[in-house]
Amino acid sequence: MAGEESAGALCLVTGATGYIGGRLVPELLDAGYRVRALARSPERLRDHPWASRVEVARGDVSDGRSLDEALNGVDVAYYLVHALNAGPGFEERDRAAARLFAERARRAGVRRIVYLGGLTPAGRPPEELSPHLRSRAEVGTILLASGVPCTVLRAAVVIGSGSASFEMLRYLTERLPVMITPSWVGTRVQPIAVRDVLRYLVGSASMPPEVSRSFDIGGPDVLTYEVMMHRYAEVAELPQRRILRVPMLSPGLSSLWIGLVTPVPRALARPLAESLRHEVVCAEHDIARWVPDPPGAPLPFDRALALALERVREARVTTRWSNASLPGAPSDPLPTDPDWAGGSLYTDHRSAGVAAPPGALWRVVEGIGGENGWYSFPLAWAVRGWMDRLAGGAGIRRGRRDASRLRVGDALDFWRVEEIEPGRLLRLRAEMRVPGLAWLEMYAEPDPVHAGRSRYRQRALFHPRGLLGHMYWWAVSPFHAAVFGGMVRNIAHAAEQAPAAPDAPAGAVPRSLR
Repeated sequence: MAGEESAGALCLVTGATGYIGGRLVPELLDAGYRVRALARSPERLRDHPWASRVEVARGDVSDGRSLDEALNGVDVAYYLVHALNAGPGFEERDRAAARLFAERARRAGVRRIVYLGGLTPAGRPPEELSPHLRSRAEVGTILLASGVPCTVLRAAVVIGSGSASFEMLRYLTERLPVMITPSWVGTRVQPIAVRDVLRYLVGSASMPPEVSRSFDIGGPDVLTYEVMMHRYAEVAELPQRRILRVPMLSPGLSSLWIGLVTPVPRALARPLAESLRHEVVCAEHDIARWVPDPPGAPLPFDRALALALERVREARVTTRWSNASLPGAPSDPLPTDPDWAGGSLYTDHRSAGVAAPPGALWRVVEGIGGENGWYSFPLAWAVRGWMDRLAGGAGIRRGRRDASRLRVGDALDFWRVEEIEPGRLLRLRAEMRVPGLAWLEMYAEPDPVHAGRSRYRQRALFHPRGLLGHMYWWAVSPFHAAVFGGMVRNIAHAAEQAPAAPDAPAGAVPRSLR
């Protein structure tokens, strides 16, 4: 907990739209801190339950001007960003951003930087580490040399509902009762519950100025990944899994295998798999001197699993790994925005009258995707999802954070929620691999003529890039009648068949319509 001398101090949280940052903000608020959240797209924070309690700054850690504004008056700055192997040159981008952040934090008079990095194997030279671990270690070194007192927390596998590590473990274990695995499943790691990570992050804000160092943080259990899968099966009450190790699965092949079996895309799976090649076990627990462990903490691995599973089953996942945008995800303006650059634009407009009130229609619209499906031609959606996975994209199995409610910034299969006007509009931006930019808009509107009825409107937009983009649109347009036309008919029918109660779960309709 924050000390009395830190009460009311201003904390800057970078990466506030990410998995850890989105959970850290409310913890800091509850501990009595004031919070400023830095985000490239502040609108993605709009629907978070804590949004009205924080100051939001638009900016990026690679932009000095926005950093100067964001760091003005800040006492504690949390550095929670990482390129995560986002294409060639990601290590240099990480290095440059960390140096800029360190310089501007020192200039602004920040009294502490707190960074969450990765646990690295003891005594291993940097050139032998995976690029992901090497980069995270280098960022920590840069921040420690900033001249600002710095706390670097080094964690291995983070276990919590929605974390990439947890979902990778969950889906591999649940979907493969018998699996052929790479040799790294025999490597020892020291996982940590996300609630302990957050406790250490909050507690680091009140460390005395003479403390400037790195700390290893982990749970009480040291396990191999193979044992972790067996323990997950026990906690989830699954039959015992059979695991066969083979030596020839490289990190590249492992990431492809993970990408095919789990919702975690290959771009994220590869650095996770590469990191698991190294034994990562805490060499000390000195953090407890400044952030004492309460009774029962750190949480044992099985308890962390049980809590994460409970939140998943009760649909109480506050943030997910997919909160952060995929590398290269589009951010261009909607073609109807005033600052759109213009050019070719293909559209597909469809609508239907619905013999149900707008509220019933909206519940179906907001419940789309994930387990509820897309209300037309399931095979076509599945094939498109597999094509996207093979191309290195998110695929359709990224699912939803919540089964019935959406907020701006949520990942929704291979879409991202770009705008939501409750009861009226859901706008999705495609994050699939396509030669252009694509959006899907769904409207629930009152019928202007018939009371108690509604009208469903749907608009698909595609802004092609180059000749390949035009060819793509014309290649898929013959399927639009089946896919988009089927969506309109089935969404209208689902709304008419849905339970009439206002609190009925979104998408609670026959699976045959999905």
